[in-house]
Amino acid sequence: MKIDIGNPHRRPRRMRLHPGVRALVEENILRKEDLIAPLFVSETGTVRFPVPSLPGVSRVPLQELAKEVGELAALGLRGVMLFPVNDVKVKTPSGEEAFNPNGLVQRAIAEVKRAVPGMVVFADVALDPFTTHGHDGIVNDAGEILNDETVEALCKMSVTLAQAGVDFASPSDMMDGRVGAIRTALDGAGFWRVGILAYSAKFASAFYGPFREAVNSGARGLDKKSYQLTPGNIRQALQETELDEQEGADMLMVKPALPYLDVVRAVREKSLLPIVAYHVSGEYAMLKAAVERGWLDEKPCVQETLTSLRRAGADLIVTYYARWACENLF
Repeated sequence: MKIDIGNPHRRPRRMRLHPGVRALVEENILRKEDLIAPLFVSETGTVRFPVPSLPGVSRVPLQELAKEVGELAALGLRGVMLFPVNDVKVKTPSGEEAFNPNGLVQRAIAEVKRAVPGMVVFADVALDPFTTHGHDGIVNDAGEILNDETVEALCKMSVTLAQAGVDFASPSDMMDGRVGAIRTALDGAGFWRVGILAYSAKFASAFYGPFREAVNSGARGLDKKSYQLTPGNIRQALQETELDEQEGADMLMVKPALPYLDVVRAVREKSLLPIVAYHVSGEYAMLKAAVERGWLDEKPCVQETLTSLRRAGADLIVTYYARWACENLF
């Protein structure tokens, strides 16, 4: 019996039958160069601390940072993003430690640049690792996060990061006007070469819990809805990214990644700037938990997950899988 398959001249499977042909016509390819590894850095004299909710991820003591970054560079990674794990003794309500020129993150930047000069260093710009309350900004007695006072502190912090050798200041606070203010501060201090990766579409997500444990911010369960975006709002995300671009951002970030692939795509269609997707701690932890239970096969799932971010329009991906991917996918 002859089966009628419709138009016999249109056989899309011809492009999938041979592995060589599949490789030639692959539309979105994941590369090592697309990945940025987030690193949690603790003080000199501390010990490496595995983060329980992030299997395979540890806080790295400052004295081990050069070795860690050297290994990442040898694997082919080009970028790291630094997050300080500060001792509670340096935390204050206003987070003044953020712009201490000899602070932990400033010393970490200098150490990375000393050990691997070619590594591109991104540093988070926000007050939550430095405040006693865990908010990303300065809080008044009524519990309100003060926008302009916070921006002033972030400008001071960004300049000290630039002095330490950072390549990209990465404001993650979601205060109004902070990108333009930071650009002005950097330029005024002679650091026009330092770029800004703006966390432009950062949502008030439930997927940040493991990160907050890793950085010891005390913010697990803290309500940040007055400055981070409402998960259901895509027009606000587009407004924020457009404003950040106008204010001088060099890259735009969407965070989290997987629940917001539509936002990644929408930002990609509106902007010519590089788009960064942050595959956040909760997304990583979910996948790790399923793998540990034998429910998922890690290698193809990670490949598919990260490729989906490229397909949605991300140029770069911040992911806790960066090292693992270099060791297992390429």
